[in-house]
Amino acid sequence: MLFNDIIFGPVQSRRLGISLGINLLPKHGKVCSFNCIYCECGLNEDNVPDDKLPSRNEVYAALEKRLQQMQEVCEIPDAITFSGNGEPTMHPDFEEIVNDTIALRNRYFPDAKVCVLSNASQISKESVFRALNRVDENILKMDGASNELIQLINQPDNRNFSIESLVEDFKTFNGNLTIQTIFLTGQHQGKRIDNTVEEELNQWLNVLKRINPQHVMLYSLDRVTPVKGLEKVPAEILEQIAAKVKALGIEARLPVYRDF
Repeated sequence: MLFNDIIFGPVQSRRLGISLGINLLPKHGKVCSFNCIYCECGLNEDNVPDDKLPSRNEVYAALEKRLQQMQEVCEIPDAITFSGNGEPTMHPDFEEIVNDTIALRNRYFPDAKVCVLSNASQISKESVFRALNRVDENILKMDGASNELIQLINQPDNRNFSIESLVEDFKTFNGNLTIQTIFLTGQHQGKRIDNTVEEELNQWLNVLKRINPQHVMLYSLDRVTPVKGLEKVPAEILEQIAAKVKALGIEARLPVYRDF
C-alpha cells in the first residue's frame, strides 16, 4: 500500500486518532533505510521509485491547501503525521519542512499534534535530532533489543547496525521520545521470529529502562504483510507486555484493534 500524494487522509490511526499524513518520499515507490518484513508499503526491492522526492515548497503548498480545506468544513485532525512511503527523516530538508509544518499547524489547527513515525536510523544527524525534538510526538521504532532480531525483522541497509549504538542515540533525547514496537511471530529466512519470548522481552525491557522514554506504543500486525508466514500477537499478550512496561514506571499505549 503506497501513498500516492504528498498529503493523504486524514485517516483513523490506531495510535494517533484522526491523523493527516505527510509523505516526504516519492509518490510511486518506496525509499527507506530499513526493509521491514511487515511493512504495509511492501519490500524496498519491489517498490523502486520512478520519481523524485517532493520539494520543501511543494510540501508547504500541499499541506496548506489541505489544512484550508479541512478548516472550511470543520474537519479537525488530532495529529499531522510524517510517515508515508518509507523513512521521512531521509528527506534532505526534513528539519525545514518540520518547521514549516509546525507554523501551519499553529495557524490552522493549534490543538493538533505534529508527529513523526521514524525508524530512528537518521537520529544521529544533528538536523534530524533538532527537528524531532521540536515535534509533539517523536515516535521511534525499536522492534527488538538484539542485533540478530533487528536484522531479521527490520533488515537495515546498514549491515553494521548495532542496538548498542542505537540505544546511545536514544539516550541523547533525555526521555523526549516515544518508543514504538511491533510484536509478531512467524518464520523468515528459515528462522523463527518471536519477540514476545522471555529472553527477547527481558532484553527489550532492560533497554527501555536505559532509554527511559515518555511512552511506549505497543502494537501488532493489522494488514497484509509482504513476507508470508507472519502472525499477529493476541491482544491479551500485548496487555501482559504493557503491564511489564508500566511496572518500569513508563506509560504503555495499546491501540484498539478492529479484529482482535
